[in-house]
Amino acid sequence: MAKKIDLTDKVQIKGIRKRWLLNSISVVLLILLLTFGSVAAILFSYYYSNTLVDLEKKSGSLAHGFRNYTRMEYRAAAQQMVSNYEEKSQLELQFLDMTGAVAYSGNDLTAGTIPNTPDIREALNTQTISSWRGRDPVTNERIAAASSPVIYQGVTVGVIRYVTSLTAIDRQFVLAMGAILTISLAIFAMVYFSNLYFVRSIVEPLASINETAHLIADGSYGVQIEKKFDDEIGELTDTINDMSMKICQSERTQTEFISSVSHELRTPLTAITGWAETIQSGEIRDPQDLRRGMSIIVSETRRLTNMVEELLEFSRMQDGRFTLAVEPLDLKAELEDAVYTYKEFFRREGIVLEYTECEEDMLPITGDPERLRQVFCNLLDNARKHGGSGGRIDVALRQDILDAVITIRDYGPGIPEEELPFIKNKFYKGSSKARGSGIGLAVCEEIITRHEGTLEIGNAEGGGCIVTIRMQIET
Repeated sequence: MAKKIDLTDKVQIKGIRKRWLLNSISVVLLILLLTFGSVAAILFSYYYSNTLVDLEKKSGSLAHGFRNYTRMEYRAAAQQMVSNYEEKSQLELQFLDMTGAVAYSGNDLTAGTIPNTPDIREALNTQTISSWRGRDPVTNERIAAASSPVIYQGVTVGVIRYVTSLTAIDRQFVLAMGAILTISLAIFAMVYFSNLYFVRSIVEPLASINETAHLIADGSYGVQIEKKFDDEIGELTDTINDMSMKICQSERTQTEFISSVSHELRTPLTAITGWAETIQSGEIRDPQDLRRGMSIIVSETRRLTNMVEELLEFSRMQDGRFTLAVEPLDLKAELEDAVYTYKEFFRREGIVLEYTECEEDMLPITGDPERLRQVFCNLLDNARKHGGSGGRIDVALRQDILDAVITIRDYGPGIPEEELPFIKNKFYKGSSKARGSGIGLAVCEEIITRHEGTLEIGNAEGGGCIVTIRMQIET
């Protein structure tokens, strides 16, 4: 029974989590900081820079109206304007003299004071409109002010100054920045926790896969991960589960193979040892019994030799030492040699071997005659072992355009449908009780494949098994 691992039982893969969060969160944090800085600059310009521009326009416009006033006329008009000024609750209007002192103001408290702020000094010294933002030297209140010189015939006769408190603007700016900061923190928190959840959905399955890999490496073949995702992680889970099951199956198959080979080797060895000891003891007096015993020893020795050769062939296949000694040959002649070799042997066992040859005189191919003869003999022997109960085996050779097609059919019970996909796998014996190592067909397919041919095994119509070999004919 394959063991299941729950995805919730995990070790933490801190490296991936840390790198993921560091990379993604740092990018998001940088974007939020840039956005916050940009919005702060826009709001600052909206609240403060625009305020100073508006004040400059007002003071400049009013100073332009006083451009034809002498110093005395300027003072008289300033006094009258201040007395009729109606916006004093929102915006303070000041008229300054040449010394920078406030001569008249919409706010009586500032009359007679000398603010001496940069905007006033610049307006007096350069005769240009100037603005300033800072703390009032008299009231220590944050203010914004704009001063415009009143010039009569090239001489500055006074300065018109607009002043407004920044308390309300500061409050609005702080509230706006606080709201933006709150939204930014909320976005950051959402991104952080969503990334944390997302990376967790990746890290935990990977931790499970990592744990499973360790279990497989420690020999727990067949262990399974519980699949909870139908995405790339799910596909990886399926792959690991499939690998685990295949390793388990391979391990079980190899164990069965060792057991089977051990049994296959023990049986002839037992016969050889038994007859050898009997002959050595001198108990056999009858020459016929002696010949029979020696015949059994020779037969079982040959069977052992064939099994060892088969195992050696398979070993060469596994480590890459399996090679072909190719040469031009006649496929028809090679097949007929194998058929005639087995025909008399089958007849003695009560099996009729029917051979249907092709019409062509020869079928030239390039191949290894020894290896091909090994394939034909192995397939004929398999037909005898697994389908000999049908009493008949048919071998046919024909040409199909540029291919030579060989079919070997028996009339036995056939192969169970569920076993057909695995019948050529190494070590696989299925439900068959016939003696053998389970690697013969794997060796046969390797030989045919290296000859750039194909070997197919299936059930024939009417019962029995049929093997089909296709090889390319030389033209």
